[in-house]
Parts: sequence; structure tokens; C-alpha cells
Amino acid sequence: MGKPEFAQQLIALGYQVEDLSDDKLCFNYRVPGGKFIDQELKLGFQVPPDFPLTPPSGPHISPRILPLNPNAPNHPARVAESVFGGEWEYWSRPFPNWATTDRTGKDYMRYIRHLFETQ
Repeated sequence: MGKPEFAQQLIALGYQVEDLSDDKLCFNYRVPGGKFIDQELKLGFQVPPDFPLTPPSGPHISPRILPLNPNAPNHPARVAESVFGGEWEYWSRPFPNWATTDRTGKDYMRYIRHLFETQ
């Protein structure tokens, strides 16, 4: 469970996961669609210890690609400082209806793809 399980699922999807401190991990990500298509970014996630029961928060993105706007009501405008550091930004995008999925890394990355496609 937790970060090790999420990391293993991402590795199975072909990502080269970097294990960071505590509950954090990151990996390189080529944006598959939307206005940032083909940009190479780093995605970071804080993974709860009870994953897959609870999905990761995030995503955290580096380098920053959107202006900070922590008071915006929702996607696609809400962007805040990240606990990952100064080169990162945090997109507050809770996964809707996580309990109706298989609760896998594949499901989560499908959602990330959707976020970029609707940005």
C-alpha cells in the first residue's frame, strides 16, 4: 500500500519513478494532449499511506507552466505554491469519483491526461 504500491504501478506503465522524501515521488512526463502537448515536464505526487484507498493529491508540476492563482474556484485556473520547492507548482485537482474506478495508477494517470487535455 501507499507510495511503494503507487510507484510500482507507475513503473509498470513505463515511467521511471524517482522516490523523494516522505510521501513524495516524481517522474518525467511528456504531455500527450492539450495546449502543452509534447512538453517534457516533471510530475510529482504526494501519495497517501492508504493508497489505493485514497488517491494521490496533485499534481505538482515542474517547471511552472501556469501563473499562480491559489484563490481561483477550480480547474483549470487554481494553481498554488508547491511543497516540492520553488521550481514546482501545485494544481489543486482532486480526483472525482475515485471510488468508482479500479483505484489504480493507470486510472490516476488517465485523469492526469484529462487535466492536460482540458487545460
